[in-house]
Amino acid sequence: MDRVIRDGKVAVLYSPGYGAGWSTWSHTNLDPQMLFDPHLVELVEQGLGDQVRAYCEQEWPDQYLGGVNDLAIAWVPQGEYFRIQEYDGSERVEIRDQITWIQA
Repeated sequence: MDRVIRDGKVAVLYSPGYGAGWSTWSHTNLDPQMLFDPHLVELVEQGLGDQVRAYCEQEWPDQYLGGVNDLAIAWVPQGEYFRIQEYDGSERVEIRDQITWIQA
């Protein structure tokens, strides 16, 4: 899978705004490339919102594209495990080793 890697970190796309999640609301058959797509990363970095939506509609016509207007990039250390958590449409990237677990 193609990814953007800079300084040992991987670009991960997520949607921090409230309303609808980018990857978390694609409940069925999420294409993992939606999280890493290099061309989409480039469009988001350049702030090309109209092109972002058009590209996503072309690449993933069967996916729910909520949150596409609010895409952001998190830089996750290469090889780290992470998950995207969502509340009310607002997504956040959590790195496994940075989560404090409480044992019962």
